[in-house]
Amino acid sequence: MHCVIYRQPTGESEEIDCGQEDGGCQATLDRLAVLDPDEFAWIRMDEPRPDELHRLGKYLDLHPLAIEDAVQAHQRPKQERYGDLLAVAVKTLWFVERSADVETGEIMVFLGPSFALTVRHGALDPTAEAAGRLAAEPRLARFGPVGVLHAVTDVIVDAYAQAAAQVRADLTELERCVFSPVRDDLTERIYSLKREVVEFRDAVQPLVPVMQPFTAPREDWPREAVPYFRDVADHLTRTDTEVRALDDLLGSVLDAHLAKVGTWQNDDMRRISAWAAILAIPTMVAGIYGMNFAHMPELDWRYGYPGALGVMALGSGLLYRAFRRNGWL
Repeated sequence: MHCVIYRQPTGESEEIDCGQEDGGCQATLDRLAVLDPDEFAWIRMDEPRPDELHRLGKYLDLHPLAIEDAVQAHQRPKQERYGDLLAVAVKTLWFVERSADVETGEIMVFLGPSFALTVRHGALDPTAEAAGRLAAEPRLARFGPVGVLHAVTDVIVDAYAQAAAQVRADLTELERCVFSPVRDDLTERIYSLKREVVEFRDAVQPLVPVMQPFTAPREDWPREAVPYFRDVADHLTRTDTEVRALDDLLGSVLDAHLAKVGTWQNDDMRRISAWAAILAIPTMVAGIYGMNFAHMPELDWRYGYPGALGVMALGSGLLYRAFRRNGWL
């Protein structure tokens, strides 16, 4: 657990030594009890134990359903209002280059009158970078707990844009492979990337309506914070458009690949049919003259054997030339 106290309007910060005992809860509660009116606390919890979260939630008067959402960490992006408390669930997302997978996590942001509580699940920790941005830009801290929500969502949406660019690069490489002359079966790779894009879309698309209310002036928020949330919403909308385009393009790439596989199969069948027709001529001639009838023409002809071979070669050659001219061979 990490706890930082911010002072308004200067944006100065004071980090609380939470220690290890009781997960740092007691030290945090003791400091929260003596907050000045111009101070607010940002409490950061990384995959906390349920008992630790319940204890802190009881002190902060968090709604039981909000605590349940933070513990389970399987929520769609959403916002909920519980009296003076605002709860926002956001999916974290990052791209693993080694395996070309899109990994997701979750962060719950609770905003109260004098505190911001973030509960993180997953490997990616956007709160660390968000804390760095607040330290580098004290004017954001002047917005109070709302500034924490902006910093966290801004970092997460920036990570979305980076992941979308990496997925786009993978898709471009996949397109090049699909339309190359090399006959590789890319169906599994396309489906794998499409599955990652669907997971990406499930994180980004529901967040768009969640962020939209923050772009309008609110009675309980500083009006100066609205343009910052509009900037985040704009970046999120662009990323959402990009992800939708990637999803549609992947469907088109899959259709193109399956059509190409069908073309390969048709080419193979035409080649097989052409060679079968070519071999049918010598088979037919050999079959006719292999019949054991006593009175057959050319059986006693001196040049019958070379003549039969010539007919086989001539017929096969003519068919081969015709198939080559038509592109079957």
